[in-house]
Order: sequence, then C-alpha cells, then structure tokens
Amino acid sequence: MHRRRFLRRAGALGAAGASVGLAGCAGVGGDPGYDVGMMASAFRPAEMTVSVGDTVVWENTSARTHTVTASRLPDEAAYFASGGYDDYETALAEWESDFGGGLETGDRFSHTFTVPGTHHYVCIPHLTGGMVGTVTVEE
Repeated sequence: MHRRRFLRRAGALGAAGASVGLAGCAGVGGDPGYDVGMMASAFRPAEMTVSVGDTVVWENTSARTHTVTASRLPDEAAYFASGGYDDYETALAEWESDFGGGLETGDRFSHTFTVPGTHHYVCIPHLTGGMVGTVTVEE
C-alpha cells in the first residue's frame, strides 16, 4: 500500500472512531449534504436528473477509495473528474501511477452541469465491477 494512502486511511479511521457516539445523528430527518453516495462498488443513486445550472455533489460514503470520472459527455459539455483532470486518458494514467483523483472516505467532489443531455461517469478503480452512473441534465 502506498504511504500517503495508508496515512489518509489511518486518519479517517481515527476520526470515525472518535465520532461513533454521534453516528447517524447529523443525518436524521435532514439533508445528508450530498447528492450521490459512493458505496463499496456502486453510486447511489446511479442515475439522476437535474436542471441546467445545478451542481451535483458526490461523497465517498464507503471505506474504499473511489473516483468520479466523466466517460461520455454531450458535445460542448465541460469535462469533469475528481482530481481536476482535463480528459479521461489523463485521469486513468494518474490513477494508475499514484491513485490520482482518488476520493477517500468522507471526501467530496462537485460539478456544475451547464449543458443539457446525458453525462456518463465511472469510478476508475471499480469500473470492471460496474460502478457507473449518469446525470441527465434538462433545460
């Protein structure tokens, strides 16, 4: 395991242990603060519909490291990827070289959608397991 990844996980585990007594209290009857959760091998919800100009927030709600990486977009749509990469090839290369773009437990990523159409995205490390999602943007 890479040293930075280990240290991030160790810190997340320590923080999680310190807040066990409060687990579940913040979200009871309220907004969790994100739109899409990242489970062990799935986005929840995997499909959603928003309006032009809306911002979608993803949160890693699992113990695994995930990415949010655009895979197929409508013409003229801005590319999006956790890590801020400009294209899929770069995002993939960075993940493969040093887990670039990885979101650890509790990390968030957001993107504002300005072009209508269906925006497809994946989690690079869990793509073979079917971790894919879509955001349909309507005018």
